Amino acid sequence: MNPPDTAKLALSAEDYARIGESLRATDELLAAGYPGDDGSRQPVHTVYVPADKFTPALASEWGQQALAAVDAQGGLERLASWLDLENPGVLAGLVEAKLASEPIEDLRLDFEDGYGSRPDDEEDAHAVAAGTNVARAVAAGTAPPFIGIRFKCFEAATRDRGLRTLDLFLGSLLDSTANRTLPDGLVLTLPKVSTVAQVQAMAYACERLEDAHGLPSGRLRFEVQMETPQLILGADGTVPVAAVLHAAGGRVSGLHYGTYDYSASLGIAAAHQSMEHPAADYAKAVMQVAAAGTGVRLSDGSTNILPIGDPQNVDRAWALHARLVARSLAAGYYQGWDLHAAQLPTRFLATYDFYRSGFAAAAFRLRNYVHRLESTILDEPATARALARYIHRGLACGAVTAAEVADAAGVSTEDLAALAHPNAPKRTGS
Repeated sequence: MNPPDTAKLALSAEDYARIGESLRATDELLAAGYPGDDGSRQPVHTVYVPADKFTPALASEWGQQALAAVDAQGGLERLASWLDLENPGVLAGLVEAKLASEPIEDLRLDFEDGYGSRPDDEEDAHAVAAGTNVARAVAAGTAPPFIGIRFKCFEAATRDRGLRTLDLFLGSLLDSTANRTLPDGLVLTLPKVSTVAQVQAMAYACERLEDAHGLPSGRLRFEVQMETPQLILGADGTVPVAAVLHAAGGRVSGLHYGTYDYSASLGIAAAHQSMEHPAADYAKAVMQVAAAGTGVRLSDGSTNILPIGDPQNVDRAWALHARLVARSLAAGYYQGWDLHAAQLPTRFLATYDFYRSGFAAAAFRLRNYVHRLESTILDEPATARALARYIHRGLACGAVTAAEVADAAGVSTEDLAALAHPNAPKRTGS
């Protein structure tokens, strides 16, 4: 076929240039503000403990407590079967191994609601001790892959206290580590955010702390907790949560929903405060749209109905927790909060079931797409990415193995990561 006669083209080079110039700001916005997910691991949960209760052995102790809780109720396989999950024996084996090796993926030492208001000298001492203990846990290999603190919010009454705790913790952590380096999985959490200005203030604090400690620019990032209605609908009628994600120069790493603070702020009765209340679903849908394409990770909240006490109450609480975890995952919220060691069995059972129950179908479709095999489903590139991301998340948390992926999908872990996140920076290994 002969190439078209350029003389027949109506648009000139000047037209192309003018259109390109008119869209320069759009191109810059998309590149800077919507870079997409970077392909790094996202934990399936965040565990909160009072800061003064943390020891380097805490994660292991929680794993042991979780296993003891299910053993007292007949074991993991009994629980998986009772929850009507697929292949309970396989799930039980995988979750038992998880609870023994990595029972907590993300841990937050809490200086906020879980810690309360204490004398300044007491909180100062605990902030310094927290930094030292986190460094010890990282050095000993007992720290979860992600670990950090939640300090008090930037409202007037607690702002200075929150900043002081952050300052003391960070200095202590650096002083306690070899070569004054921060752990790769360090996470800082700013709670009860209600305005863009609070996020900008946190970004400024991070910048000053980096300067003071000789850290690379941009090294300190933080999560934002969405716990106030003012972040969903501002006084001027805008949606501040969307602006928040772009207001800190790329420092916002996560956006977490706070079940009980948000519910209470709307006047919802305590008995009806839940992750599945319609008001919660609305807020999380707004958060999801705001975060789409930004690379900021989302997390659902928690349930305060704990699996403790008499056996019937334990089973009821487990059933509720497992259902809520599965509900969040189906909604595209791949992370949540856990508040008690006995919630870990259902966190991982429900999570592993989510990834394993759909694995065969997803792997089959991905294999057909990658190897251009005939199929009754015509998947487009965007759907292929979704299939790959689903499998990639399951692989990252231990729900499926690299051997299973290679056998069922016909791709290596490296190729899977490239399919899931084609624009992510190249990484070594899986």
